[in-house]
Amino acid sequence: MAERIVSLVPSLTELVIALGLREQLVGRTGFCIHPAEAVRAVSKVGGTKDVNLARLRRLMPTHVLVNVDENRLDTVAALREFVPNVVVTHPCSPEDNLLLIDQLCDTFGHVAGVRGHAAPLRDELVGELAATQPSSFSPARVLYMIWREPWMTVARDTYISRMLARVNWHSQPEVLGGETGAARYPKVQGAEAWLAGVERVLLSSEPYRFETRHVAEAQALCPRAQVQRVDGELLSWYGPRATAGLRYLRSLAAGTRAAPAD
Repeated sequence: MAERIVSLVPSLTELVIALGLREQLVGRTGFCIHPAEAVRAVSKVGGTKDVNLARLRRLMPTHVLVNVDENRLDTVAALREFVPNVVVTHPCSPEDNLLLIDQLCDTFGHVAGVRGHAAPLRDELVGELAATQPSSFSPARVLYMIWREPWMTVARDTYISRMLARVNWHSQPEVLGGETGAARYPKVQGAEAWLAGVERVLLSSEPYRFETRHVAEAQALCPRAQVQRVDGELLSWYGPRATAGLRYLRSLAAGTRAAPAD
């Protein structure tokens, strides 16, 4: 039976297409927007957290790609009732992208062209990882904001935090969130003593779209910090975007990258 793939994660949708599997991709979430031309005609099955299972079932997928952080456990359990192959992913660091590429090659490598597309993706990523070593950068205490009202940041064992660590930026607070759950994305109340020591505040463009008008609010939390809006897709999406993300991160550390447009 020919592969019929549904991806419930934007990063994985982009990776599937980068591996040459566009013709096999029959479903995606509404957040799977890259590459725009390639995904436009692919059926939507809801969001990452609110999947329309009835619509997904009608697509008769042979494989559904999910992620531990992005998708709900009850959704995955329901998928297992009628999907032959539920492919679970959980990259927690930029170097895990190499394992992610290998995982999809193990699953779809028999499809013509997949391994040929994977090789340059791996090679480019290996090169960017080698060029982005913590010892080459000055250390800094960083607060990476993903949400507002309430303020939310990232624990040290998340993909984003480990991405930042590649340029010797240490996310605050100094907590681990565990394998799953809300503790991976702690709330910031505003009265924490460690806020006074934050040197950089990064306001992500997603999942909350921080804009210029939010900079002053963040500055009030961390009066001594440099506050900067950043491209959340480049810093939090894994898959093929990780290579560009590492380059982008180096440019941020060097102070050469402008803020994204509102």
